[in-house]
Amino acid sequence: MFNHKRISKAAIALMTSVLLIQAVPAHAESVHVAKEGDTFFTLSKQYGVSTDKLMNANKNISPYNIYGGLKITIPGQENKAAAAPAQMKAQENTVKAASLDVNAENKVVQAWGKTFDYSKTINVKATAYSADASENGGWGAVDYFGNPLELGTIAVDPKVIPFGTKVLVTGHSHPGLPKQAFVATALDAGSAIKGNRIDIFIPGSKQFVNSFGFQDVELYVLK
Repeated sequence: MFNHKRISKAAIALMTSVLLIQAVPAHAESVHVAKEGDTFFTLSKQYGVSTDKLMNANKNISPYNIYGGLKITIPGQENKAAAAPAQMKAQENTVKAASLDVNAENKVVQAWGKTFDYSKTINVKATAYSADASENGGWGAVDYFGNPLELGTIAVDPKVIPFGTKVLVTGHSHPGLPKQAFVATALDAGSAIKGNRIDIFIPGSKQFVNSFGFQDVELYVLK
């Protein structure tokens, strides 16, 4: 004869196991192995996670010292093997879809789906700098006002572009910067930055950043 009690207990145990497996959170953390040029900004776009969440999940990592081989925790990721390629493809499509539309008559420029009013445009020669001490006059990774350097900081000649001015930088090309356009603020200066010159801070190694070279870019001075 069958022992119905044992069968029932076995069935209950099996059902409990299934329920426990299903109860495991679908959103689990994953690890990204950094490559040269990675920043919290670019990773947030790649994985669809906010920059704040990334930084909170990696409090032991300085945003100014992300280097190749560094392991970075990506919070709230679904099945990494299946989701990551799809997310990377989506990011690729987003980059390709980026556009810059200018209405010169009304002085309106649109980038990444956002609309900005601008007062004028300035054509400048641009270079880039890193957080390396040799490029910051021994002051460390801070701007002219002592704030930590971050993506979106530019060094200017304050006689041409006053400190605190926000601009939309366009016409640049570098893997450490957003495609097409990005908003920057004049918060730094340098002895070599005179006249129509700017120096763009890019997170990463000195060698990686110096690949920017010299580029002609156009600035839209935002209102």
